[in-house]
Amino acid sequence: MPENLDAIFKPRSIAVVGTSRKDGTIGREILYNLVAYGFNGPVYPVNPKAAYVNSIKCYPSISAIPDKVDLAIIVIPKEQVLSVVEECGEKGVKGIVVISAGFKEIGEKGIQLEKELVRMIKKYGIRLVGPNCMGVINTAKDIRMDATFGSTLPLDGQVGFMSQSGALGNIILEYADELKIGFSKFVSMGNKADVSGNDLLMDFEDDENTKIILMYLESFGNPRKFTKIARRLTKKKPIIAVKAGRTLAGARAASSHTGALAGLDVAVDALFEQCGVLRATSIEELFDYAVAFSNQPLPKGKKVAIVTNAGGPGIIATDACVSLGLKMSTFDKETYKKLEEILPEEASTQNPVDILGDGGPKRYEKALDVVLKDINVDSVITIFVPPLMSKALDVAVAISKVSANYDKPVLGCFMGREEVLTSIQELEKNNIPAYLFPESAAKSIAGMYKYRELSKRSEGNIVHFEVEKKKVKSIIDNALSAGKGYLSQDEVRGILEAYGFKYPETQLVKNEEEAVNSANRIGFPVVLKIASLDIIHKSDAGGVVIDLEDEGDLRAAFKKVISNVKSNAPEAKIDGVMVQKMVKGGRETILGMSLDASFGPLIMFGLGGIYVEVLKDVSFRIAPITDLDASDMVKSVKSYPLLKGVRGEKPVDIEEIEKYIQRLSRLVEDFPEIEEMDINPFVVFEKGRCCNVVDARIKIERSYKQNKF
Repeated sequence: MPENLDAIFKPRSIAVVGTSRKDGTIGREILYNLVAYGFNGPVYPVNPKAAYVNSIKCYPSISAIPDKVDLAIIVIPKEQVLSVVEECGEKGVKGIVVISAGFKEIGEKGIQLEKELVRMIKKYGIRLVGPNCMGVINTAKDIRMDATFGSTLPLDGQVGFMSQSGALGNIILEYADELKIGFSKFVSMGNKADVSGNDLLMDFEDDENTKIILMYLESFGNPRKFTKIARRLTKKKPIIAVKAGRTLAGARAASSHTGALAGLDVAVDALFEQCGVLRATSIEELFDYAVAFSNQPLPKGKKVAIVTNAGGPGIIATDACVSLGLKMSTFDKETYKKLEEILPEEASTQNPVDILGDGGPKRYEKALDVVLKDINVDSVITIFVPPLMSKALDVAVAISKVSANYDKPVLGCFMGREEVLTSIQELEKNNIPAYLFPESAAKSIAGMYKYRELSKRSEGNIVHFEVEKKKVKSIIDNALSAGKGYLSQDEVRGILEAYGFKYPETQLVKNEEEAVNSANRIGFPVVLKIASLDIIHKSDAGGVVIDLEDEGDLRAAFKKVISNVKSNAPEAKIDGVMVQKMVKGGRETILGMSLDASFGPLIMFGLGGIYVEVLKDVSFRIAPITDLDASDMVKSVKSYPLLKGVRGEKPVDIEEIEKYIQRLSRLVEDFPEIEEMDINPFVVFEKGRCCNVVDARIKIERSYKQNKF
């Protein structure tokens, strides 16, 4: 099938199949929008029961149109769609938008109908948007196409918008019009039977009119393809996305720490982070970002200044900026001096700058000019709370006048909708984003700064290691043949050692005497751990005793471990007890993996030990993990300062941790049979000492191919 979407976005002629004379019908609204928006080409209404619609000659069928048709908009009952698509194919139509609903969204019958629709478009080499969608828009001056049934005609601009929800489409167009946000292209994807979000990203990438990309998503079709495209695209254009479905309702229960912590949509967060995509938590936040990115330059740094006429909102804005990782600017001495000259004695020249409630447009103009001149200021938030003595419109004019002289982002926060509506319109007219609350302005500045940093960073490299892949394949194949889910400790150790992981000396024993002999050979102190495929969390069953210094302690601990397990897990089959050299010192971390059916292997790193699910100090990324991804994972956990060393403690070897994260990524990429894995604790030390796997478990899945994508 053709890769480009010119038949969809750049048609020279359009047929509307299912147009109507009746007011309020979808077909009539689409025809009206095409004409009203000024489509630069012929539009052909198709309706076998009408000779004319809105004074435009109507045709009984696509085949009856005497001229070539590039794009067909289909708005008819679902039962008739296939026959019309067949007719389009025979006529040589290369683009179709199916507005009609009743396909896979209704269940099995609709799924089969949609499969037949896809088969048919592939037969004729047609690109399809939908079904079950709102339509498409291209505002380019040589196209001027609004092929939707939206009630608001779009403004032209720089934003490419894709939405998986047709129901939200009209609301989005109305909201964008209110905020004066213009679109380059707008697409309601519907069921994504053919044209996907990935296809649209590639089209937006090559579209010189599209500078910013907004997405509303409900599902991913091919996350790995998305990763490849988005990583490349975000170097040039910001992508801001809302992903619906953040909760884990209905998802399978996970027994591993990694699986338990991988809930609540962390795969999407990890994917977006790796790709440089900004995630908005709501449609409102999506547009908060959009007005900032559309109208202001990116900040060159994260130092923010606030100019306000009210102390409370200034403090709120300060708290929001700091909590989002921004820094409050410290002004030059000259800036403080000039502010003292132009502001009353009672005003605050510190950041936030409080010009007081009686501060009118002149005071705003002078203070903002001084602040923007300061080299320590990267961006400014201006806050105005309407007092009785100042007109909001005059203040907005003053802010607009000053900001036009600087290449720094200036965002406005005018509080009180009714009183300041005209002033907000004045700011928007002059390309200054205006928000009702300080937190929204702070989030937008933080988002702009984050994108600037993400767009500059390297994509990273996949590091290759010497591994024993055949050994691991043999272990997994044998385990699958035996019908195993969880692997034995010997199997786990064999797999991890084949990929370069190191264990402290360990031996499986069957009785107390073997334990004593093993401990004497290994050398005290040692640890005892129960070995049982039926026990997932050894500590919960009382199956672990650490720091055994001599034979007496060992014998008592052996009896205790067996007794605890028989009492706490009476159904568990005991395979023996592991005697392991006690690892002292270092930091306990966790490495893990959980297989997501859509995204593939989800890799975890964090603070380890028995409290990992309580502390939840972990980070996730989707395999394959680059060296940059691994570094970001380590740095993003809250306990990173502990790893770097505090109060005289030696730092651990961060580079070694990053290498083992990449080794784990390589392992689970090579063997998609691995469904869940925990390496916990994974003890890390200062440079010169090798990291150690103290405990680990691996679960494999016989039907793993179902999880590949």
